[in-house]
Amino acid sequence: MNAADVAPEAQTRFPQELMYAAASQYYLEDATQADIAKRLGVSRATVSRLLTEARRHGIVEIRVHRPATLEEGPLAAEVAEALRLQRVYLVPKVSGPALGPWLAPGLARALAGVGLTSGDTVLVSSGSTVYECARESLGHFPGVTIAPAVGGQEDPQPWFQTNETTRLLAERVGGVPSYLYAPALPGPELFASLQHEPSVRRVMDLWAHAKCAIVGVGSPPLMRQVTPAFVPRYADSLRQAVGDVCSRFYDRDGETVGFPGSERLVATGLEELRRIPFSIAVAAGPEKVVSIVAGAKGGYFNQLVTDALTAESLLAATR
Repeated sequence: MNAADVAPEAQTRFPQELMYAAASQYYLEDATQADIAKRLGVSRATVSRLLTEARRHGIVEIRVHRPATLEEGPLAAEVAEALRLQRVYLVPKVSGPALGPWLAPGLARALAGVGLTSGDTVLVSSGSTVYECARESLGHFPGVTIAPAVGGQEDPQPWFQTNETTRLLAERVGGVPSYLYAPALPGPELFASLQHEPSVRRVMDLWAHAKCAIVGVGSPPLMRQVTPAFVPRYADSLRQAVGDVCSRFYDRDGETVGFPGSERLVATGLEELRRIPFSIAVAAGPEKVVSIVAGAKGGYFNQLVTDALTAESLLAATR
């Protein structure tokens, strides 16, 4: 039996000469694993193990270079200029119903550029994309306070429960959660009493001093399959709305659009969002293009994480 065909668990390592021979033929000569097996007198399974061991021992080093057309390239810069944003972070094309896992690497790069330190505050909005991103690896920021930017709802969908998004993100980044125990749209009496509730006031004070916000960008209300229960999507005023951030709706010019009861909304105000040094919108898809353009025009976020296809559509929409 050839020594190289001994089961991996029966030997501590392959000879370096054999690993190098397999790797050089495979990576430099474009030989197939079947060809290499014949040349070396081993099985194809052994060739696969040789290549794996060659990478593990540093004989082979694989580098994956991000295309220049993405976050550091001209497309990102052109979108940032067109929308008058500080920075745009691009990921390749997203696919499937869950956008968070695809957009999370871009959000991680954006957060790394914020310079978060212990004691800083990061706000999170409701929405499925932000909720999905909060479940991914976004970096490690110990001591950073994570707080909801909008009150929770009684909807069954977890992405409308901003305290849950807060908990997930704080757990993933090593931060400290600060929960908001208030509905997004309380009745008049409850709204008045919440203004004096210490636990609610503590979070509202964080809104005014946050260093960073992670927000989703909602598409036009009538285009959505699911909206929070408190949003009267068929209200006459919302016919003019093309999107929202933190359940604050706006029209094509980025101007505020109210709805019945919106004066009682427990959420970060649009003026507060404009003052946050790093307000990062996370959104992608053709249905979000007009919403992103109008939100950027209103100044409700100054950074954007999206995919390359959406970026190209944004450029076309602003020309």
